[in-house]
Amino acid sequence: MTTIVGIRDIARNIDMLQEYNYIDIEDKKTHEYKGLLLSPAYAKEFKEYLEKKSQQEKEDKLKRLKKYAGKGTIENKYNNLSSKEIKETLSKEKLGE
Repeated sequence: MTTIVGIRDIARNIDMLQEYNYIDIEDKKTHEYKGLLLSPAYAKEFKEYLEKKSQQEKEDKLKRLKKYAGKGTIENKYNNLSSKEIKETLSKEKLGE
């Protein structure tokens, strides 16, 4: 079962959560949708779903970033050189000196 109620209605009767599977919250004045309250029976299952979804989104972002990771890394032999020295060394290597 489900219902649509205002925020004040929930504050007046919190036991409503025991009666319904979920409750849509609406601003009664503007009829604007504000959110959703879940019954305690479904809360754990929904929380697990959200955690999985969040983890998947993080993994997807990481995959996209990995495409570019390492593109700007510098070899270990250049670690102790300044940027000017690195440029000079690379130029010499390209020229075969």
